[in-house]
Amino acid sequence: MTSRISALALVVPDYDAAIAFYVGTLGFRLVEDIDQGRKRWVTVEPSGGGVRLVLARAEGPMQQAAIGNQAGGRVFLFLETDDFARDHAAMRAAGVAFEEEPRHESYGSVAVWRDPFGNRWDLIGPRAG
Repeated sequence: MTSRISALALVVPDYDAAIAFYVGTLGFRLVEDIDQGRKRWVTVEPSGGGVRLVLARAEGPMQQAAIGNQAGGRVFLFLETDDFARDHAAMRAAGVAFEEEPRHESYGSVAVWRDPFGNRWDLIGPRAG
């Protein structure tokens, strides 16, 4: 069997607000936005490709409670960049909320940030050399 993870569902409060952030602020590509009547099938992906996010609008109290807490408070998503300093500066200038200053680990540069919905992310720049 050959398989891969193609997408992850990210519970958000509103499709358009999520598209505005991921596409408008971060520069992700809007792959699909298909009206299904009561809901939409919305997928986005980083500019360099990779796993897509399915932006899933929360329905009902249980899903609304999961917004920003899908991983129980842990970092949930990892955005890798080919130029950490450039993208960290651009994200800060765009108002992205970083929880910490960049740090350098054995695997590269990293800084934790939150999207407007409370999801914790790592911005990661691979170790040079």
